[in-house]
Amino acid sequence: MNTWLVASAWVGLALAAGMISVRTGISVAMVEIMVGVIGGNFLGLAVNEWVNFLAGLGAIILTFLAGAEVDPAVLKNKFKESASMGLVSFLFPFLATFAYTYYVAGWSLQAAQIAGIALSTTSVAIVYAVMVETRLNETQLGQIILAACFITDLGTVLALGVLFANYDYWMLIFIGATVIVLFLMYKITPWFQHRFGARVGQIEVKYVLFALLLLGGLAGKANSEAVLPAYLLGLALAGFFQQEKELLQRIRAAAFAFLTPFYFLKAGLFVSLPAVGAALGLILILLLVKVAAKFVGVWPLTWLFRYSPKDGMYTTLLMSTGLTFGTISSLFGLSHNLINQQQYTILVTVVIASGVIPTIIAQTFFRPQVVPEAMKEAVSIRKTQPAATEE
Repeated sequence: MNTWLVASAWVGLALAAGMISVRTGISVAMVEIMVGVIGGNFLGLAVNEWVNFLAGLGAIILTFLAGAEVDPAVLKNKFKESASMGLVSFLFPFLATFAYTYYVAGWSLQAAQIAGIALSTTSVAIVYAVMVETRLNETQLGQIILAACFITDLGTVLALGVLFANYDYWMLIFIGATVIVLFLMYKITPWFQHRFGARVGQIEVKYVLFALLLLGGLAGKANSEAVLPAYLLGLALAGFFQQEKELLQRIRAAAFAFLTPFYFLKAGLFVSLPAVGAALGLILILLLVKVAAKFVGVWPLTWLFRYSPKDGMYTTLLMSTGLTFGTISSLFGLSHNLINQQQYTILVTVVIASGVIPTIIAQTFFRPQVVPEAMKEAVSIRKTQPAATEE
């Protein structure tokens, strides 16, 4: 195997996806997933050890960035909205999917539990990518959606841990190390940036990467997932990054240029078109069950919190997406013999479809007009200032 030619094929597909995204206006994450489907089914594209590492690192950094983008003030002031939407966004699809796969489709108890967990998720990776591309991450609505996604996926990870994790000393080490690292990073990161930042060696970026990889490794030992501590670390440093936008942009640029395309392309490779055709009916039913459960849970809350109909529909559609934790949960079930290969293909296909279809509908028909908060404040100040008079 010629590593350089294989790498050029992956990067070439990422380049093509980016060009298609620019021409069509569809989120580049969505296009990369669809290009990955083509690459896996028609071009012979396959994963290997270094692709898995780059894709995994891309998912970790993307999840970290999503947490770092959440404004602590918005999370605090809008906690009731974020927490309630996030909770029902997890609970309703989990119960609905579990009930259908166990009582109707006839799956085993553990397989139905995996299905419920996999289809309860909201994709932080996709939502964050869309937020950045559309600049919605600079608005209060975008901040609330990101925070709600965190609550949803926290429920997913906790469910996976409660039902299937190994309760041994590694779990205690992981929990203890996560608490200690989050506390230390929260306390010393401003000092570290002042002492070592803004240098050619990009020491502050290596500092963040070290913490992410360390916690990710401990999560793997505890039979958990590396993206969970990554999101928590992002939230812990969110206040710091509100003051260090340039550093955040550098990390984001590196992730979107090189790492996240491997993750999204790899996600598309999981879809086998022949297997999809053989189980298309069940795939469509499960997709409908997931999205309908999300709507039953989230949409009434957007009305209760007085969102406009357009913003309420946009929020509900983005909360209906799935990818990172859905594929992780499905792969966990397959690798631990909780589901078989056909069930795995069905779940991953539903997960990816739920990432693509609701996002495209939301972006095409319900995308809000972006007016960043800083711009709103500037306009408000100008309106309150007296008009200048000519002498």
